[in-house]
Amino acid sequence: MRILIIANNDMGLYKFRRELLEKLVKEHEVTISLPDGEFVPAMVDLGCSFEPCELLDRHGTNPVKELKLIGYYKKLIRRVKPDIVLTYTIKPNIYGGMACAALRVPYVANITGLGTAVENGGLMQKVLLILYRFGLRKAQKVFFQNAANRDFMLAKGVIRTPYDLLPGSGVNVERFAYQPYPETDSPTVFVTVGRIMKDKGADEVLYAARKIRETRPDVIFRLVGGFDGAYEETVKAAAAEGIVEYVGQQSDVIPFLRDSHAILHASYHEGMANVLLEAASCGRPAVATNVPGVRETYDDGISGISCPARDGDALAAAIEAFLKLPHDRKEAMGRAGREKILREFDRGIVVNKYIQEINSI
Repeated sequence: MRILIIANNDMGLYKFRRELLEKLVKEHEVTISLPDGEFVPAMVDLGCSFEPCELLDRHGTNPVKELKLIGYYKKLIRRVKPDIVLTYTIKPNIYGGMACAALRVPYVANITGLGTAVENGGLMQKVLLILYRFGLRKAQKVFFQNAANRDFMLAKGVIRTPYDLLPGSGVNVERFAYQPYPETDSPTVFVTVGRIMKDKGADEVLYAARKIRETRPDVIFRLVGGFDGAYEETVKAAAAEGIVEYVGQQSDVIPFLRDSHAILHASYHEGMANVLLEAASCGRPAVATNVPGVRETYDDGISGISCPARDGDALAAAIEAFLKLPHDRKEAMGRAGREKILREFDRGIVVNKYIQEINSI
């Protein structure tokens, strides 16, 4: 079979779908289409063909460019002649779905998160929901990564085709193996992994770090990730003050998880927080918000400590609660997180559900 995969980012496709790609290329012709990036050669080495899509602007709203993107997907589908198309993230789901529906090609969409515009409501939410209805109207299957996103889209009448719930993108439990817990709490290291932006809770993390370090200078807050927004100067200034350590974007986060006592995640919304799945798989507790797509990754009081989103004082209180735990309790929380991942979030679950959909063609 010919399988076309449409996504908006090479890093996400490679890091979170690699096992699916490896499975598919053994039996099928697989073509990926997304903007070029550093992980594309690795996917080509796996056996995928690559079709660059430079028209896709993740944050753009120019209607002319969006129409051109639909046209690009139609031309791509006619050229590749796929038996099935797999789409990930908002624009590929919507515009790739429209192209597939127009050309009567089966497609499977994955709602990896609703996105800021939908979460914030208002006019943009209404526009996006209309576009979603068109993009998903003929999908063979729509996968959701958390129940709250699924229920929202059903309540809004967006989904009228078969749908199913995935455990996020799952996690490779062998690659993200259990890492021995630090032997001492001095210093205690919290690591935050991901894009540094408002909706990921950057303001709250910086606020809480400053507040905690006023009385606990032995606590380290380490930020791993690139900037997506206007936070570069703010973070670098906080690093210069000694409030946080900033280590930039990293291709391998395991060493940073290994050196930490807990992962700190203050996101406002997620499809499913992959960084929390990876951290839990490595045996690290979470201090994290209790929003959909985050709260599913840990059990409050067992493998993590929860707090409301958009509240720096509440985040600081959750950090303080973790710091007061005895060392063996922190380690036990990490082990409980690993056990939860093995039970509920093994990536093999996700791969098998995709294989079932492909085999049904």
